[in-house]
Amino acid sequence: MKIEQNNNVKGFNILKLVLVVGLLVLLACEGYFGYRVHQLSKEREQIKKDYSLANNIRYGLFSVDQWRDKLVAVVSRQVKNFSMNAEQKSALQMQVEEQLHVFMNQAIAEINKPQTTLSGKLKKFAFNEFVNTDQLQAKMPGFARTIVERVNSPANINRLKEYATNKIGQLGFGTKDSISASKNEAIRQLYIQNHVSNLVGYNKVTDQRLASIHRETYNSAYAMFGCVLLAASLYLLFRKQIELQAALFVMLILFAIVLLGVGLTSSFIEVDGRVQSLNFTLLGEKVAFENQVLFCKSISAFNVIETLAKQPKPEAVGVAVLIFIFIILLPILRITGRCLYVLGNKKVSENIVVRYLAFFSGKWDMTSVMVVIIMMAYIGLNGILYSQLANLNFHSDFLTTSTVNYTTLLPGYFVLVGYVVYGLIISYIVKRITPRSAMVKPSYLDQAIKEEVQVVPL
Repeated sequence: MKIEQNNNVKGFNILKLVLVVGLLVLLACEGYFGYRVHQLSKEREQIKKDYSLANNIRYGLFSVDQWRDKLVAVVSRQVKNFSMNAEQKSALQMQVEEQLHVFMNQAIAEINKPQTTLSGKLKKFAFNEFVNTDQLQAKMPGFARTIVERVNSPANINRLKEYATNKIGQLGFGTKDSISASKNEAIRQLYIQNHVSNLVGYNKVTDQRLASIHRETYNSAYAMFGCVLLAASLYLLFRKQIELQAALFVMLILFAIVLLGVGLTSSFIEVDGRVQSLNFTLLGEKVAFENQVLFCKSISAFNVIETLAKQPKPEAVGVAVLIFIFIILLPILRITGRCLYVLGNKKVSENIVVRYLAFFSGKWDMTSVMVVIIMMAYIGLNGILYSQLANLNFHSDFLTTSTVNYTTLLPGYFVLVGYVVYGLIISYIVKRITPRSAMVKPSYLDQAIKEEVQVVPL
């Protein structure tokens, strides 16, 4: 009989060891995938920050340098492709001929005005005797035709184009933006880091990286949930083994801590509004500005607390403290209380603070409220951004603009939702493994009366 009991004990110990080791492996996997979600979230946040810097509307549509480059390119192409058709040559000849007549009339009037010097009188006499002004005026169309032909000769046209191009280049070189050199250097470093030479190449590489990070982040989040679900399944499988309940419950708590940590430190919403394109026609050519970032910001719980804490207003700091207490500190204390209740001795388990944290602090845990607030904020921001960005859309023969809203929920939010749902499961488990009498909220008044009765002599 003793031998049979020893065998049962050994079998139970082996089962417990295997179960704990398996859960530890799952916990390690969840921790790894949670770490990847956290790291990928930070990496995405930094990439989006750099991306918004390189494509910011301040350095694009509102940049003097960008306008200068585009205008110089358009005018330079117009000069390079310049040629005169027959109609233009005829109009130019008429204008030249008109100017020649004006110059000739001015010269004749200058010569024929009263002269006071001997040389002036001799020049006036010689001009009137030997020059027929009517014949000279009649030759003006021929002179004008010769001038236009000379101007339109290939050699002169090339010299004019070169001269105009140089002047345009000098004008562009002298037109500079007020953007600080540090910003230009930062953008240049982004190109170097990504092994590209221009904005188009940088955007292409960055879009590919963001798409890869998006897939990997969601895959890691799904793997986290898979580990948690498998752990919960193991609990359901061995829930009737009373001797295993404490170990199983502690392991489930550790899984919850990982979910909470990842959900609070990873970005849960991203606000991104852009002018997708702005097109207009200049000198017969299309001028376009594309992918102009108006604003881009990734938000996590710690970002909110940090931003509020840095505000100079006391009420903002107070809100930051409250968020820290009810969103971060209290859930951790609640989990700690549950662990102490399950693992502690009778004295620890019956402690009022431990019992309160384990069973009655749920109404102060605002994590579930935060999940709802984030969803409402997402819906509200989407509505506001869509309506405001829609006001920037124009469609006319001269100008066309198009805006886009890329605001989205990130995996950090879904991990936080997973923690809330998992927390409800743990609360249910706590109630199942706890005697009903232990979940009756203690009355501080009754406790004080009991203590007073104990000291009153009979």
